[in-house]
Amino acid sequence: MKKILNGLVPQGTTKRRSILKAGLGVMAASFVGAQAFAQSAWPNKSIRVIVPFSAGGAADTSARAICAALGETIGQSVIVENRTGGNAMIAAQAVLQAPADGYTFLWDAANQLTNPILLKNIAFDYKSSFVPVSLAVRVPQVLAVRENFPAKNLKEFVAYAKANPKKVTCGTPPSGGMGHLAIAMFQQVAGIELIHTPYRGGADAVRDLMGGQIDSTLLTLSTAIGAVQAGKARILGLTSLERTKSYPDVPTIAEQGYPGFDMDDWFGFFAAKGTPKQAIDGLQAATTKAAKSPAVIKTIDSRGMVLVVNTPAQFASWLEAQRAALEKLIRTANISIG
Repeated sequence: MKKILNGLVPQGTTKRRSILKAGLGVMAASFVGAQAFAQSAWPNKSIRVIVPFSAGGAADTSARAICAALGETIGQSVIVENRTGGNAMIAAQAVLQAPADGYTFLWDAANQLTNPILLKNIAFDYKSSFVPVSLAVRVPQVLAVRENFPAKNLKEFVAYAKANPKKVTCGTPPSGGMGHLAIAMFQQVAGIELIHTPYRGGADAVRDLMGGQIDSTLLTLSTAIGAVQAGKARILGLTSLERTKSYPDVPTIAEQGYPGFDMDDWFGFFAAKGTPKQAIDGLQAATTKAAKSPAVIKTIDSRGMVLVVNTPAQFASWLEAQRAALEKLIRTANISIG
């Protein structure tokens, strides 16, 4: 018996040691796995947001305000990089050429939808190359006239344009931009014909409006408001469905006899296809928090813009509806660039 017991004791001890060793191995593997996950968790380094538009404009201002708050929210630097040119395609290509690792994003606008319709020989496909992250800001536009223009309101403007077909000039920045599309839509629904004058930038259009070189403009509220405050221009209508809280006295075009008229400009986040879902969802969640920052709200409100922030699925659905509507408008209005 003793011999048997002496033989059993080492075997049991060996088994216990094997089990203990195996258990420690699992614990060690779990620890290493958890450590690796923690090290790879998004974000663990600075993030780049590439903006296709020049510094100081509505796109740049809104991007910098939101990205500053994003940095505080996620605990990493969020660097805004302006890459202008190529009708916003240089910035888009820069994002596509970067690793799709969740550390480079594009802050883009309606050219995501209009470039494929208006331009030929694009080196990439916008729809399949980019993933919507979040619509962040809507930018109301306004139809404004020079101060001495005969019409005092939108109804009078339409009546004057009908009485003087192809004589009233309207400047928009740029050709094929959302201002151009908005005035094209308004001509369709109002049954009027204007002379369209494209400008490279909103400041140029406002300068000529104030100087009397053109009769009207359709551009962002934030760009037009300076001329209005200087007594050199009057706003006749806002392109949003609803009035903005920053300028509540500005009536919408929709409420002045054109129900459903909605042609704001906008900005939002996009990621390159293949970007990890964790990074996309993380940026969207952080953007939602950043939009509640008092500093962001103050900046956006002061420029006459409107914070939106939605989910990737909501943004994608909204883009599809916008894509169909804008393509139809561009075709029927025979809009082209150049």
